[in-house]
Amino acid sequence: MDPSELQRMCGRVSQLLAERLGARGHTLPDRIASRHRTLPRKVRRAALDLAEAQAMLGAPKVVRQLDHDKLHHAYQTCLHYLEPLDAPLRFGRRLLEVVTTVVLGLLIMAGVGFAFVY
Repeated sequence: MDPSELQRMCGRVSQLLAERLGARGHTLPDRIASRHRTLPRKVRRAALDLAEAQAMLGAPKVVRQLDHDKLHHAYQTCLHYLEPLDAPLRFGRRLLEVVTTVVLGLLIMAGVGFAFVY
């Protein structure tokens, strides 16, 4: 695995932790520690695996020996959990669902009302 790719993956997970969960800290381990209790166990372990691999970036020989598939799977696990966590977008979708339900209900009531009139 290329060290720059590993750094990019760790940076993306760190950024998502800060944006979606409001994690504090400047490094990935600090952000994981700040939101330790809010992360599901599976996601927390995957993020910690990435943080451990990031700590090994100083030794290029060790980086080449890391399990690439395990790190890629850990990255995908973190992304799968963190990317959908977008509260404003969820609020917008919920609002759209409520408005759609109300409009549909009004149309049905109007149709029933016109059926009785004519």
